[in-house]
Amino acid sequence: MSRTADAIVCGAGIAGVACAWHLAARRRFGRVAIVDERPPLSLTSDKSTECYRNWWPGPGDAMVSLMNRSVDLLEELAESSENRFHLNRRGYLFATADPERVAAFEAAGREAESLGAGALRRHDGRGGGADYVPHRMDGYTDMPDGADLVVDGALIRRHFPWLAPEVVAVLHARRCGWLSAQQLGMHLLEEARRHGAFLVPGRVEEVLSAGGRVAGARVSLRDGGSERIAAPVFVNAAGPFAKEVAAWLGADLPVWFERHVKMSFADRERAVPRDTPLFIWADPIRLPWSADEREALAEDPEGRALLEPFPAGAHGRPDGGPDADTLILYWTYEEEKCEAPEYPFDWDPRYPEIVLRGMSRMLPSLERYFGHLPRPFVDGGYYVRTRENRPLVGPLPLEGSFVCAAFSGFGIMGSCAGGELLAAHVAGGALPPWADAFSLSRYNDPAYRTLLDDWPDDGQL
Repeated sequence: MSRTADAIVCGAGIAGVACAWHLAARRRFGRVAIVDERPPLSLTSDKSTECYRNWWPGPGDAMVSLMNRSVDLLEELAESSENRFHLNRRGYLFATADPERVAAFEAAGREAESLGAGALRRHDGRGGGADYVPHRMDGYTDMPDGADLVVDGALIRRHFPWLAPEVVAVLHARRCGWLSAQQLGMHLLEEARRHGAFLVPGRVEEVLSAGGRVAGARVSLRDGGSERIAAPVFVNAAGPFAKEVAAWLGADLPVWFERHVKMSFADRERAVPRDTPLFIWADPIRLPWSADEREALAEDPEGRALLEPFPAGAHGRPDGGPDADTLILYWTYEEEKCEAPEYPFDWDPRYPEIVLRGMSRMLPSLERYFGHLPRPFVDGGYYVRTRENRPLVGPLPLEGSFVCAAFSGFGIMGSCAGGELLAAHVAGGALPPWADAFSLSRYNDPAYRTLLDDWPDDGQL
């Protein structure tokens, strides 16, 4: 069996679907085959935080520019679809109980401002807080960008009374929020299919070439049999399998894999208000235990680690509307680097208890669930990441082949702009000034390789 297409996209995660949408619906590139052995958006894309932000560090403004463009596209899509995917702009709320961290908050805000994320506004009580614009539960329009640094305790308690009383400062990044990743992905997929894209349920087994360029792909179909798809363009958007696919195309992607896990549970006691921003604790954490619990853990060789300090970065958010009760919590307190993804995915059975107790440092109301946490749902996936935590979007060595991958934890927020950049490479359109920052060829630049040796901040929560 064989057929023809104008382009093949390997992978039906959010990156692949966004590439297909740009090629088929916006570039009118023709027939775009989207090949994946799994249902669309089912491997990694549905296990994300579903959040977005234009809040990124340097060096340079490439990541802020990419994310600003992606948020522009998300807002355009929300407008044209009557906000089918429930985009909100509640922001990201970083909090600290350490007075010495306030300077770091301000420095981060000033850096983000210089890179194009919007102005930093400081609220220290002298204005009474009248110039602070509170977030809204729903909607994404008529809200400030940039960030608000609040060091006025009274203002913090007024707007965020659910925070721990010892919080001394919050940094509220504003062009941030979340959405329904599944609804966004299905909207893009439907629009792509309306303009000539089609799904091929199967696994790419081989990329075909002739005369030094892409000629198509051989696919093992999910229901048995095989198919050859003739096409002059092949896009590697294979997510956790992008490194393997790239090897067929003569490229060694400089990526590794990190396991990331999240949990959700029914917050039936309304420990966390339904209208909060995404909340992030910026301080290291010692898990709260009773004296008896500490004694028991100290006697257990495996339990002693639970008495040691844990890294900063515990975060979470409510999921659903005002009548829902789902609370999602995330915390990567252990970095598990691996050379290749392994499925099925498993996790530490202590994870729910660790995350709940760690997050209670920021939200003391969660203590009511100590010892009787409602049955949690735990899942996770792999972040595919480069050393500096920037994606790979652009051509690969075999003519006609391209990559759009390594969106490590920011695929939902970055794929709209990533897919647009990929389509510009494929179709030969004008590239934005920051395109080279995401090309695989950046690693051929000696100055860039030197910069990698002392990369200041990878931007990961």
